[in-house]
Amino acid sequence: MTPMDPCPLQRLAGRDEAALARAFRALANPHRLAIYLRLLRQDGDGLIRSCSLQALIDKLDIGAPTVSHHVKELVNAGLITITREGKHMRCTLDERMRQRLTEALAAPAAR
Repeated sequence: MTPMDPCPLQRLAGRDEAALARAFRALANPHRLAIYLRLLRQDGDGLIRSCSLQALIDKLDIGAPTVSHHVKELVNAGLITITREGKHMRCTLDERMRQRLTEALAAPAAR
């Protein structure tokens, strides 16, 4: 970072703060955090991290209706997207939001 570069925290001001607050609020739930981390750890095509909704249901120790509810909350928070592939649903990590979370957590604390 050069003297002319703004602090990473300054770049997060405004609309990003509201989006980050929604994301962190969603991730405060243990089930949603588990779903998000499962997607984050997925091996995908290149950088795309995704898996089927059924795979999430199968791998997590939570019922299908509960997983569906928490996936909807993650979508509403902008953390993941859902696409339909025939009669199956695919959950995909939103890479832009993942990057915003990474930048927010890496930003130095205000003194």
